[in-house]
Amino acid sequence: MNNYTPEDLLLYLYNEASEEQTVAIKNALESDWTLREKLAVLKDSMKRLDPIMEAPRSNVVLNILKHAREQSAEQV
Repeated sequence: MNNYTPEDLLLYLYNEASEEQTVAIKNALESDWTLREKLAVLKDSMKRLDPIMEAPRSNVVLNILKHAREQSAEQV
């Protein structure tokens, strides 16, 4: 029985594992309920992280716009 790391399972989930590793993990999932549980936790985490959108704070955007206006005024 192999011990798969969370990194191995993430590679598997994102279809980035080698073909050999993918087959080995699929086979292990059939007989190892703890591995299935770990995979389920990672899948759940992926679902919750996917919709999170990062955006800059408003004051950062305003500072950038202010700087752009100042630079534009200097060039005129």
